[in-house]
Amino acid sequence: MTIQRMDHVGIVVDDLAAAKAFFVELGLKLKGEGSVEGGWVDRVVGLEGVRSEIAMLETPDGHGRLELSKFHAPSGRGGDRRAPANTPGIRHVTFAVDDIDAAVASVRARGGELVGEVRTTKTSMALLRRGPEGIIVELAEKIG
Repeated sequence: MTIQRMDHVGIVVDDLAAAKAFFVELGLKLKGEGSVEGGWVDRVVGLEGVRSEIAMLETPDGHGRLELSKFHAPSGRGGDRRAPANTPGIRHVTFAVDDIDAAVASVRARGGELVGEVRTTKTSMALLRRGPEGIIVELAEKIG
């Protein structure tokens, strides 16, 4: 067996509409959405009584996908939406952009805030946190 590629990353959110709108405004394309429930979902995720809505988004180049999920049942434990970058677990998702300044301005205009500062190394980066969901989004522009 050989891994061919990463298929997608899943993020559980409370406000699916807001998270979906944020990533679409950032430039991802909505590929599909719908509700899932039943025994097959229960077996896949290892929970009982699952009812959820999902939205699948894709990067413009078609190589990266993001699955946003809103679970209606069963209820889950609340997480720390302001967890710092060194907290165990998945902490951020990164997107390559062609204009870091325009991307940062666009996200800030929609309520995003810088977690750190924009730095220039081999890439120019900005870490952003999106509102109540606490999703850290890193934007990276290749220099040179």
